[in-house]
Amino acid sequence: MAAARWLGAAAGLGGRFCHTILKDHNLATKQPFHQLAQKKSFPPSAVLHNTVRCMFIQTQDTPNPNSLKFIPGKEVLESRTMEFSTPAAAFCSPLARQLFRIEGVKSVFFGPDFITITKESEDLDWNLLKPDIYATIMDFFASGLPVVTEEAPRTDTAPSEEDDEVVLMIKELLDTRIRPTVQEDGGDVIYKGFEDGIVQLKLQGSCTSCPSSIITLKNGIQNMLQFYIPEVEGVEQVVDDDDDVEKEANST
Repeated sequence: MAAARWLGAAAGLGGRFCHTILKDHNLATKQPFHQLAQKKSFPPSAVLHNTVRCMFIQTQDTPNPNSLKFIPGKEVLESRTMEFSTPAAAFCSPLARQLFRIEGVKSVFFGPDFITITKESEDLDWNLLKPDIYATIMDFFASGLPVVTEEAPRTDTAPSEEDDEVVLMIKELLDTRIRPTVQEDGGDVIYKGFEDGIVQLKLQGSCTSCPSSIITLKNGIQNMLQFYIPEVEGVEQVVDDDDDVEKEANST
């Protein structure tokens, strides 16, 4: 996620975390999709259909080379997001459980209208993973099952009666200016707390293991929050217990 675009965010609010590229299916081209599909044995953007269903799944690169954004053309989670960092965390999502069964899938993230898949390592070829991911998404939406069950926890940043004026301003800025931009890149930012001038945030989706996530957090999100809210002195990333275990394992 390019920090340069965030350095001018306070002035223009038009910057994006990173210039994402529709590498698989360029929406700017006027070529019909069937002409593009003829050029590749496995079209990155898949049109899958039979007598019962028809689905057009697009893929979009993210700033994280190990994460890819899948856009099924259908609503996934309405207006919220959810991250599943392990198969055990997917207990409340039939779709996430199915995706974890694909060898090489490390984590699953649901956005309002997209699914971000993170693979286990750079050595894995996306061209080998995509066909199974396409088929799993298509079959699931054809089944009519809910993406998440009623027992799914909510992780939104909705205002509460306990929030003071500063916290309400932080949440509003996150929801209106910052989170939509991060979601364009296949991730999300979740508010975790505000204490002694420090805003605590959790990065999700493609942002979790992105090489430039710290730059984005400090030079992007922090600068914008400080510009509008003088009470904000800094921003720090919060990780869950599962993330701590994973980081320790990778460092050994």
